[in-house]
Amino acid sequence: MTVRIKRVYDAPEASDGMRILVDRLWPRGIAKEKARIDLWLKDISPSDDLRRRFHARPESWDEFRTLYAEELEGDAGRIAAAELRRHIAEGPVTLLYAARDEQHNNAAALKLWLEENAPKPR
Repeated sequence: MTVRIKRVYDAPEASDGMRILVDRLWPRGIAKEKARIDLWLKDISPSDDLRRRFHARPESWDEFRTLYAEELEGDAGRIAAAELRRHIAEGPVTLLYAARDEQHNNAAALKLWLEENAPKPR
């Protein structure tokens, strides 16, 4: 599984592979052409309520990850995760996010969730 995370404001690179925006809101101040986003997968992002709660309390990282994982197990989350896994199987994927915190953001939480919930080899 080749999945990287990157701020959407950072310059695109050839090694990014498929660039997928995993934020519910379009990033402020960035033109679609400049961002070079291949797919905007809104349904894989945290709900507005969860996003706002985490933004207000960034120290609640572990709680955020737990609640976000629960959302990913819902219908919309499962469908979006299946689509994301299809793209990952095809080649490198870079999950794009807008948050300033490069360690604690929804893309980092999603990457950890994907690693923890990778399909088991048969």
